[in-house]
Amino acid sequence: MNRNFRYTLLLGLGLGMGLSGCQDLDITPSDRPTDATFWTQAADASNVLNSCYAGLYSSEYFFFNETLSDNAFNKSDVDGSNARNIAEGAYGTNQSRITNEWGFHYGGIRACNRLLNNINKITSLDANLKARYIAEAQAIRAFHYFQLMTWYGDVPLITTEVSVTEANALPRASRADVLAFVLSELDAAAGVLPVNTAYSAENKGRFTKGGALALKARVLLYEGRWADVSAVTTQLINGQAGTYSLFPTYAGVFSPANENNSEDVLDMQYAFPSRTYNVQRQFIPRTEGKLVCSIAPTQELVNDYVMANGKAINEAGSGYNETTPYTGRDPRFSTTLVYDGYVWKRPDGSNITIRTFPGTGDNSVDRADASPTGYYSSKYFDPTADANLNSGLNLMLIRYADVLLMHAEALNEQGKLTAADWNSTIGALRRRAGFTDAAALNFPSGDQASLRTIVRRERRTELAMEGLRIFDIRRWRTAETVLNGYAHGIKTGDPAVDNGYIRVDQRTFDPAKHYLWPVPQRERDINANLTQNPGW
Repeated sequence: MNRNFRYTLLLGLGLGMGLSGCQDLDITPSDRPTDATFWTQAADASNVLNSCYAGLYSSEYFFFNETLSDNAFNKSDVDGSNARNIAEGAYGTNQSRITNEWGFHYGGIRACNRLLNNINKITSLDANLKARYIAEAQAIRAFHYFQLMTWYGDVPLITTEVSVTEANALPRASRADVLAFVLSELDAAAGVLPVNTAYSAENKGRFTKGGALALKARVLLYEGRWADVSAVTTQLINGQAGTYSLFPTYAGVFSPANENNSEDVLDMQYAFPSRTYNVQRQFIPRTEGKLVCSIAPTQELVNDYVMANGKAINEAGSGYNETTPYTGRDPRFSTTLVYDGYVWKRPDGSNITIRTFPGTGDNSVDRADASPTGYYSSKYFDPTADANLNSGLNLMLIRYADVLLMHAEALNEQGKLTAADWNSTIGALRRRAGFTDAAALNFPSGDQASLRTIVRRERRTELAMEGLRIFDIRRWRTAETVLNGYAHGIKTGDPAVDNGYIRVDQRTFDPAKHYLWPVPQRERDINANLTQNPGW
C-alpha cells in the first residue's frame, strides 16, 4: 500500500471513531464532525472507508491463533488475550479473547454500515468511485461476519446503522442466514471491484475482485462445498479475477522488500512508524526478542514436515534419523522454524547460532522466558523493525499459495485430483519451496484417503504460523483428536515418557461444546435476547 493511502487510513480511523461517539446526540456539536456536517466531501467517504480497513483484523489474532491449535504453545498466561486457556479447554463465557473478538468484529461492521448508510449524501462523489467504495465496504463487512459465524455460529445480523438501544435488543440470526448474507455480499463486491492490476500503486492493499473471490472460496471451503470451491479457485488460477502467481522463493514471500508481491491476494497493511505491531517479539529467539516466548512451535508441527523425498518421517524409506532430526527435511522447515543449531541472521548482518537444548544458553528450554518447546519461528521476522521490534511489515490474510491448496483439496474431495492438477498446485508449491527429488514432486499413488492426508499435511506446512491451522482442524472435525492430550517440545527427557519428548501443556477439547465459542456473557448481560451455544 502506498504511504499516502496508509496515512489516510490512520486519519480515517480517527475520524471514524469520532463519528461513532455521536450517534445518539440530539444536538449538533461544534467541536467535532457529526453525520450532519461530515458527509459533504469525497474525502469524507475515503477516510471512513480507510477506518474500515484499519479495523479489518488484528495482528494479535493473526499470530496467536496458532497457539489455539496444535501448531504452537502459548507459554504466557496473559499474552494473546489468554489464548492459552482456550487451547487447554479451560475457559468460559467471560474469557477475554472470546469477549474481545466479538466486540472487535461488530466494531468493524458498525464502521462499514456507517459508510454504506451515508455515502449517498456526498453528491460530489464520482459514481464509479462510489460504487467501488460500496463494494469494498461490503467485502470488509463480509469478512467480519465470516469470522463471527466461524467462531460463534448464530450471531446478530446487522446490515444498517442502529442505535445502542436497538443493538442491545437484537436476537441471533441463524448461521445459515449469516452465511447466505456473506456469500451474497462477496458476489456483489466481486462484480464491481477492479482486478488487482487495475489499481494504481497508491491504492495497493484495497479489496480487489480477486480478494473478494478468494475470500468466498475460503468461506465455501469451511462449508465443505467442494464443487463451489473449485469453481471459484479455477477463476483465480485461470486469471479471470486478476493476475496472481507464486513468488519465486518461499522466504521472499514474507520479506519487507517484497511487500504487495504477486502472491498477496488480501492483507493487513502497515506503515512504519505510524502503524505497526510488535508481536514478533513473542515468537523469535529469546536473545533477539528479549521478551517471553509466548508463541512456541510444537513438536507436533515439526513432525508433520516431510523429508526432502516427500515421505513423512514415519514412512518406510523416508531416511529420517531421530538423532539428526532437522537434516534432509522439507526446505520450508528451516525457512519457517528455528531449532537447535539454527543460524540466525541479525539485522546488522551478524549471525548467532541458536541453541535450545537444556544448559546451552539464553535460548534453551530450561531458561525463563525462553521457548518451552525448543523451537521458535522466523516467518514474518522483520529485520527492518526498530529497536523495540515494532514492525510495519504487511500481514497476508490470503495468499495465492492458499488458493492452490484450496483448489487441490476441493478437487480431491470430489475425487477429481489428477496428476495435472497436482503438478499445478502442490507440485508447484514444492518446486517453489526448493524440493528437487522426483519422488516429492510427482503425483503420488494412492486412494482419495491417502491423498487427503498428503493435501492436509501440505496445507499445514505451507501455511504454518500464519494463523489458519485452528480453522482447518475445526472444519475437518479433527480438533477433538489433535487438541486432546499433550503438546510436546524437543526430545530431552526420560525415554519412558512420550519417548523423551518434553510435555509442555495438556490440552482438552470437548466436541460437544468447543467447536463453537460461547456468546460472551458480557453481551448477554446487556442483551437478554441473545441465546447461548450448547454446553455453555
